[in-house]
Amino acid sequence: MSELTVGTRYAKSLIDLAQEQNSVDVIKGDMDLFIHTLKASPELKAVLSNPIIAHSKKTKILDAVFLGKVNKVTIAFFKLMVDKGRGEVLYTTAHEYINQFNIKKHITKAKVTSATELSAVNKATLAAEVQKAVGGTVELEAKVDASLIGGFVLTVGDRQVDTSIAASLKKLKKEFAEKVIQ
Repeated sequence: MSELTVGTRYAKSLIDLAQEQNSVDVIKGDMDLFIHTLKASPELKAVLSNPIIAHSKKTKILDAVFLGKVNKVTIAFFKLMVDKGRGEVLYTTAHEYINQFNIKKHITKAKVTSATELSAVNKATLAAEVQKAVGGTVELEAKVDASLIGGFVLTVGDRQVDTSIAASLKKLKKEFAEKVIQ
């Protein structure tokens, strides 16, 4: 079974438990902290994934890093995963929990990459347009990539709108090349 499938199943179980405990939002925050911590410390991620390291050692490390910072349900879930030999899927499970949380709360993630920094008004307008199209709440992440020359690339889920000058020039170059070949 793939890591994503296993992570999705554990995340589903955790979100169901969180609903029973009325702590869905709190545990979402814990998962954000967990992901941020593992991104900042690849060593911790490697330790959790390493099958040679004893489960007891991993749970002590999790206690040292997260005890008092996360909900008791979260730390118990981490320990259960490690005890079951599933430490390697904790990171994927945390991502999947956030994905399922976003689905339940009707939150859509969108990413816009532009040639220059977008103003707050432009970001708000773009977020409002995406929200009108997809419904729910939109969380817009903005990045800058000067290689786009101008315009922007908007990604929402598996859809992408590319209005960049770089893409237009690439398309034009391709069209010219096809006409020359014929």
